[in-house]
Amino acid sequence: MNDKRIPFNWPYMTGKELDYIGKSHDHGCLAGDGPFTHRCHRWLENLTGCTSALLTHSCTAALEMSALLLDIQPGDEVIMPSYTFVSTANAFVLRGGVPVFIDIREDTLNLNETLIEDAITDRTKAIVPVHYAGVACEMDTILSIARRHGLFVIEDAAQGIMASYKGKALGSIGDLGAYSFHETKNVISGEGGALIINDPELVQHAEMIREKGTDRSRFFRGETDKYTWQVVGSSFLPGELIAAFLWAQLEKAEEITHRRLECWEYYHTSLESLETKGAIRRPRVPDECQINAHMYYIILAPETDRDKVIAAFREKDIWAVFHYVPLHSSPAGQRFGKTVGDLKVTDDLSKRIIRLPLWVGITKEQQTKVIDTLGWALSTV
Repeated sequence: MNDKRIPFNWPYMTGKELDYIGKSHDHGCLAGDGPFTHRCHRWLENLTGCTSALLTHSCTAALEMSALLLDIQPGDEVIMPSYTFVSTANAFVLRGGVPVFIDIREDTLNLNETLIEDAITDRTKAIVPVHYAGVACEMDTILSIARRHGLFVIEDAAQGIMASYKGKALGSIGDLGAYSFHETKNVISGEGGALIINDPELVQHAEMIREKGTDRSRFFRGETDKYTWQVVGSSFLPGELIAAFLWAQLEKAEEITHRRLECWEYYHTSLESLETKGAIRRPRVPDECQINAHMYYIILAPETDRDKVIAAFREKDIWAVFHYVPLHSSPAGQRFGKTVGDLKVTDDLSKRIIRLPLWVGITKEQQTKVIDTLGWALSTV
């Protein structure tokens, strides 16, 4: 890494990753569902208290499995925020589903739970809350709405590993949850994800979907004398080398979270004065949410030119970035989805957000440079 450049993200290695990858090779097990995969499954099940956890090759894959599990059919509607990554919508569009975009809350940038019921129709099948920045959505209200209307809840917890809502791990609260282990996340395997299954009735079907639609998992457990094609499925397993890398990360997940929280708190404390002046708004974390410090973002004042602030960061060799272009305003979102209500908060905040560099190993000196540069940029733009 360039000593002067401060990247937005830098993948963290615990030191055991290559050792565990070597052990996988020594065991002669490189394909999916080997010993390291099973260790990861048990760890995730212990963390979340879920019925079953299944590693996938991405969070996108976990969401696609969710769409298959729910038997999404053409025309079925799935309520979600527009302010999210494309995978949240794409997973359901692949099955012919219709993403129904509603606005976000101004405080957390999460799905606005008060707008859900207005978006429900006789075609609605599920609600997909996205826990933005590892801050939980208002899950009690969302679950209550879902139960009243007979809907499934799939938590997009791509950014949510090691975060919780009222003491419950994100991903463990709805019917299904999806994690990401992409290199930009807190706990990583390069690419990777996991499906968290909280409804026991979905476990066997999920195993078959993940194994190309076969009952191969039951065969290896000795529950059937052969395996064969049973349902629509695909190959959602990651290789064992990915699981070996991930296991080294999961072993240190608490330490990783603690170190990220220290960085998050340093930003939060140091930027209080800029918020007091009205130049920025810092992240809001409701009392019932325990965060994982996945990201630290700021919301610029409406009159501030974000492009100029980001250019000022670049001038100092700092990679601060914005985030999603709202899906409802994208060509594919307009083609495949529909919007309910006025998404003015989404449109407004998506144009004013900047994410600051944060990773395990970023130094206080580097963070101070980011903070000082932000102050300088805001005084000059």
